[in-house]
Amino acid sequence: MTRDSSQQPPVFKGMLQDTGAAFAAPAEQSLFSSMRQAGIDWPVSCRNGTCRTCIGQLVTGEVAYDIPWPGLSLEEKPDGYCLPCIARPLCDFVIQRT
Repeated sequence: MTRDSSQQPPVFKGMLQDTGAAFAAPAEQSLFSSMRQAGIDWPVSCRNGTCRTCIGQLVTGEVAYDIPWPGLSLEEKPDGYCLPCIARPLCDFVIQRT
């Protein structure tokens, strides 16, 4: 199946819970990349989902990962924890620092 080249990937609205800062979050890039482009300072180190420096918690929204199991525990995933360095948005979202 091919994608219509005239169709742009969706761009969602991201927001930081603690500051209310809003930013554009294209579906095809990581939350961290979107925050960085918006000038938002978010801690990051490995950028591959293993070190957990960037861990945050989704207040609302949902993300997807390209790797089968990012560095999150079984308990953290259902509680909304995510790794913004490798998480891509699936919808508008609000995230908070942990």
